[in-house]
Amino acid sequence: MRTFFFACDPALDLEAASTDSTPMSQPDHATADSNVRAPADLPGARTAVHVQGSDKPEKEEVRIGFMPLTDCASVVMASELGFDAKHGIKIVPTREASWAGVRDKLVSGEIDMAHALYGLVYGVHLGIGGPKHDMAVLMTLSQNGQGLTLSRELAAKGATDATSLARLMKKERRDYTFAQTFPTGTHAMWLYYWLASAGINPSTDTKVVTVPPSQMVAHMRDGHVDGFSVGEPWNHRAVIDGIGVTAATSQEVWKNHPEKVLGTTSEFVRKHPNTCRAAVMAVLEASRWIEASPQNKLKMAETIAGRAFVNTSVEAISPRILGRYQNGMGRSWDDPDSLSFFSDGSVNFPYLSDGMWFMTQHKRWGLLREHPDYLAVARQINRTDLYRQAASALNISAPAQPMRSSTLIDGVLWNGTEPAAYADSFRIRFAAPQSALA
Repeated sequence: MRTFFFACDPALDLEAASTDSTPMSQPDHATADSNVRAPADLPGARTAVHVQGSDKPEKEEVRIGFMPLTDCASVVMASELGFDAKHGIKIVPTREASWAGVRDKLVSGEIDMAHALYGLVYGVHLGIGGPKHDMAVLMTLSQNGQGLTLSRELAAKGATDATSLARLMKKERRDYTFAQTFPTGTHAMWLYYWLASAGINPSTDTKVVTVPPSQMVAHMRDGHVDGFSVGEPWNHRAVIDGIGVTAATSQEVWKNHPEKVLGTTSEFVRKHPNTCRAAVMAVLEASRWIEASPQNKLKMAETIAGRAFVNTSVEAISPRILGRYQNGMGRSWDDPDSLSFFSDGSVNFPYLSDGMWFMTQHKRWGLLREHPDYLAVARQINRTDLYRQAASALNISAPAQPMRSSTLIDGVLWNGTEPAAYADSFRIRFAAPQSALA
């Protein structure tokens, strides 16, 4: 049996029970590498609106932590394009070194909000992998656009997708090591779900380690990992550097899956509801701007490639932000389900069922010992009330119901109903008595 461990630092109104009905220091980031500004005809951009009265933000400077990933773009562009000033705040993006650092700075108050892994916010709220602290999700920042990368050495032996990987692992018995970015996070869940869909049990058939996103390619280059699950641009970076191949995209695991969120603590929301609403509005406007045209996407790529943000080449970011993929094995394709920040607002609503799904997977993989009250926890965390207020003010539509349904890569339907039964229904899960590869 191999090691499975988490290397981390210690037609019903389902929204009615929301808990609150109240409607590293970074230098100046406007560097030569990130000097994109809004075009003069962009409505409202770089126009300061001095919000007064009951809507005035309680805290005007908002420090938002982010990790060097393509999907930090809406937070960065909200600042770079001046959408924050339009809504009476100043967003100060702060680049972080690890998801554990994001977690710790959120809890300590060193940063106010974060571009965060969905499952990280839920894990902190539930006390998984660190001290328990009440948390909040203000909006979903992105869908899709992550990847599962395998080393070129595995690809040379025929392991180019999950099924062929399983065959190789049966044939060549050894320790196989895979990396994800945070134990309760999205990348861990995509990795485990993808492996399990091919009969590989990550808890018995593999060794799983935690690696910060920007270090993934180096770890694979040095032979420390056989594969990894991470956000862009690091999957594409592995391809263009000749280090790895794209075995799957996360949208193949779950089409239109939730990815990063704008996370904060529940205490911050309680003390600063207007600030939270203003931040959501600024980021929503940036999300809409990014997807207004391919030219805007390319301007965004030029900005976030700068040293203050992702610190990589534009060429590592721009193809996949346009949906143009190559897998490193001679195949190229246009993906209609690539990374999305807005999609007419359908990306950004914080569905209760999305948060609940991560808890079902935490239970499946042994991170939770008992079933939580799935719906109650999601109502506590996902601030659909504040989101609806922000979206309404911008004439952005929001769904009538806080649940949605999807069918994942293994053909199993998830719709938010009977979450405990769903979590317990998987044949492959933590501490399975017999290896699925045996």
